[in-house]
Amino acid sequence: MNLLENIREGLRSISANMLRTVLTAMIIAIGITSLVGILTAIDGIQGSVDNSFADLGANTFDIRNPQMWRRRSGGKMDHRYPVIAFREAVMFKEKFGRDATISLSSQITGIAQIKYLSLKTNPNIPIIGADENFLGMKGFKLTKGRNFSPSDLENSANVTIIGDEIAKKIFPKQNPIGQEVTALGRRFQVIGVLEKKGSLTGGSEDRMFIVPIENGRAMGANRTLSFDLTTSVPSKEDAEVIMAEAQGIMRRIRGDLNGQPDSFEIERADSVAKDFEQITGFLRIGGFCIGFITLLGAAIALMNIMMVSVTERTREIGIRKSLGATPMRIREQFLIEAIVICILGGIGGLILGIGVGNLIAGLVFDNSSFIVPWVWMIMGIVVCVVVGLISGVYPAIKASKLDPIESLRYE
Repeated sequence: MNLLENIREGLRSISANMLRTVLTAMIIAIGITSLVGILTAIDGIQGSVDNSFADLGANTFDIRNPQMWRRRSGGKMDHRYPVIAFREAVMFKEKFGRDATISLSSQITGIAQIKYLSLKTNPNIPIIGADENFLGMKGFKLTKGRNFSPSDLENSANVTIIGDEIAKKIFPKQNPIGQEVTALGRRFQVIGVLEKKGSLTGGSEDRMFIVPIENGRAMGANRTLSFDLTTSVPSKEDAEVIMAEAQGIMRRIRGDLNGQPDSFEIERADSVAKDFEQITGFLRIGGFCIGFITLLGAAIALMNIMMVSVTERTREIGIRKSLGATPMRIREQFLIEAIVICILGGIGGLILGIGVGNLIAGLVFDNSSFIVPWVWMIMGIVVCVVVGLISGVYPAIKASKLDPIESLRYE
């Protein structure tokens, strides 16, 4: 009996026990689904994060007020610095604006409610005061309308650019451009609608209500506003040098003494994406471990089923040995059966894993694109073959060592 005949015999044995084969393959499929599904979801989320930050560029950095948290360290409260005032932001823009493009913005409130006739949003709308460079610097795109013009900013025109979520909420069936809405008791004309960004920041970017910077200052006149500066430099290679220069200028403007830490934060726009990439690396390791544990359980189940198969076919093994089958051919038959069952389950697991992984990524990011992880697919098939070998080797060895005379007597 040669190898080809062994393969045919293994396939005949599998088809003769179809129900058991399907159930066993499903066990393997679940293990592969968990492995490929988790890794596909992580890749999908990582791809969406990369796309979200792609338009920002590696040569863009932000200067903002430190994000302080009320926590204690060694019995001491974190030091709180004064916010970056409008005067300081304008001074920085005047001193540094010759070498870079700078956008000035401030969040006026995060709990506004936008109204149009009888329709209104939830009171969770962030109102942003910004200049004409804000959209481009932050990677926002317009689906309708236009950006702020120099005239809008000079005259403090009551115009606004709204997020996709606001547009769908209060303008479900009509074009928002040219319509007037109310925010914090003021009326604004909609001149633009932002493209949907997804849930990278909890969906807040799709709820933004952007007004000219001077209008924002007037709306927040009764509160202390902190202003953020987003700077884009011409060359990526010079970004670190220019960041250091910007840091020195801002320290002088803020009056930071030598030896003291910065009273502000300065961070490259792509640093968040890089940090998230490191996190996804750990998530991949965790996902692989979870998938491996699931596959380990599937391998044990498959080994148990193959052991039962050896017991059921003891008489058949005796007949084959009496007809001249060698122990190696007996081992081959059972190994082939185990590998084929694993590959069948693996193919089903790959299909389910890709679907489940992309579904999870789509739930996390509304604009997530469908991905086919070829690396994980190849790895999944390799894992299936390895699991089949591991699960089938002991039953195959046991079958090959059966005594033909005793096997023929088995009932």
